[in-house]
Amino acid sequence: MKQQKLRFFSSVHFKIALVFVLLLMISIQIIGAIFIRELESSTIQTFEENITSQVDSLATNLSNDLTKHQENPKENNLKRTLVEFAKSDILEARLVDDKGIVIATSDPNLQGDVGKKNDYESFNSFTQKKEERKDPVTGDRVYVNIQQVYSPTGNAVIGFLYVKSDIESKYRQVSDIALIFFYASMIALVFSLLIALLVARTITKPIGEMKQQAVRIANGDYSRQVEVYGKDELGQLGETFNELSARIEEAQETMDAERRRLDSVLSHMTDGVIGTDRRGNIILINETALTLLQVQMQDVLGESILSLLDIEDDYTFRALLEEQEEILIDFSEKIDEAMMLRAEFSMIRRESGFISGLVCVLHDVTEKEKDEEERRQFVSNVSHELRTPLTSMRSYIEALNDGAWQDPEVAPAFLKVTQEETNRMIRMINDLLQLSRMDANKIELKLELVNLNELFNYVIDRFDMLIKDSDKNYEIKREFTKRSIWVEIDTDRMIQVFDNILNNAMKYSPSGGTITCRLLETHKNVILSISDEGLGIPKQNLGKVFDRFYRVDKARSRAMGGSGLGLAISKESVKAHGGSIWVESEEDRGSTFFISLPYEPYEEDLWE
Repeated sequence: MKQQKLRFFSSVHFKIALVFVLLLMISIQIIGAIFIRELESSTIQTFEENITSQVDSLATNLSNDLTKHQENPKENNLKRTLVEFAKSDILEARLVDDKGIVIATSDPNLQGDVGKKNDYESFNSFTQKKEERKDPVTGDRVYVNIQQVYSPTGNAVIGFLYVKSDIESKYRQVSDIALIFFYASMIALVFSLLIALLVARTITKPIGEMKQQAVRIANGDYSRQVEVYGKDELGQLGETFNELSARIEEAQETMDAERRRLDSVLSHMTDGVIGTDRRGNIILINETALTLLQVQMQDVLGESILSLLDIEDDYTFRALLEEQEEILIDFSEKIDEAMMLRAEFSMIRRESGFISGLVCVLHDVTEKEKDEEERRQFVSNVSHELRTPLTSMRSYIEALNDGAWQDPEVAPAFLKVTQEETNRMIRMINDLLQLSRMDANKIELKLELVNLNELFNYVIDRFDMLIKDSDKNYEIKREFTKRSIWVEIDTDRMIQVFDNILNNAMKYSPSGGTITCRLLETHKNVILSISDEGLGIPKQNLGKVFDRFYRVDKARSRAMGGSGLGLAISKESVKAHGGSIWVESEEDRGSTFFISLPYEPYEEDLWE
């Protein structure tokens, strides 16, 4: 599993530190704002109260001096008093009489206003005032305090004291303190960020290790464990994670073992298994099913099971889920060879009852169906073959019973036919019993070392004698190897095989024809062949001539007295010797039957 590289600013490490610093910064800003505001309010209030107190005191002290000045204008100590009063925070102290004439000012630059009508707007109303305003010249904030000056008796207002103080400096002091607070806050934030990063690292490092361990677990690596750094919640989480990792490893090993066991079972099953999801698409198929259906794994995964089994015209997936019946599927046309499959369906149901898919088990019943068909055909053939002579015998016996036995000319003929049909049935039954014993492997071969040249000649010599006594004129031609061939065979059974093939060659060869018998050896086999010049066998029938009761020309074969079992018995006899038998034929040109037997050459001096 590929992990994307995590950027520092996207990490939990940074986020924890950022949240910590942001909370600290917000707290500092809130505290600073409240502190600066309260500091500013307290400083200004104290300044105003102090200035007001000083102005009130000065106004009281100026009462006598202003009275003396009014009585004797030449005696003027007011300026000196105002200059002494004006300190660092006092910008100007001005005294105005009750007529609005400037009597004295502390500002040396404004001495020209003395004796003139006061032009300050604040004095126009001749009332007391305390206010902040902007200086029209400098634009700085100033605190203006106008105080009435009473007569010594306190009965009348004899003037006004105007004091303009520098309140802007107090605001600057507060601003300087705020700036110092800001710089201190920034330094604190930097140190707080570093500390927060270190603290966050102690939190995120175990989390990062658990993340790496989770990635290793996802990739199947359970060899490492998360390091536990303490006994806190993260330490407990690390211990729990290690325990979880161990349990996952055990569960994974169990699942892998079960999966391998299941894969082994599916791989070695003789039946095909197909698993689908809840939509009917194939998610699992074993090798046997792939072989049976002759498909590739990559071609069928994700395909609909209905399409794969070629039953989409007859069934729906819902029908398979609901009915779950067995289906016999003929795949012969689809794969160009005989193939019959029986499909059994079963739902995959979870404990909750939810249907998550379907399992289909495929059984190859090709041979079973073929055997069943052969059994039915065999029973039909046996019934037919026995019914024909029995029907004939019943007819003759009924005729004899009706009085024909008294006819000296007819009775012997009827009895002869009855005897022949009886012998025919006995031969057929004996052949059937022999085939049955061969099928059950209950016949033991009596093997003996035989000179095959002499044995084959012996059989052919017998047929030469039969030809001389028959109406037809046959010629048997021999093409044998000059080397003596010794093989281990059951003499009686091989003679029966030769007899069956030579009998057929004589039956189906025209009069005057030649039957050629050959014997030759190869590296590990000895080959015998018997050729005739008869009607031959159609190409489409060559693969069936060794089937039981099979006849190319049924009417003619039955007329010649054949039971249809001779070649079947011959095939089983040759097969029991470890050999094989086959036929090659062309219509109207004759047929050749070949017999191949295993052969190991012996040294000549072994028999001297």
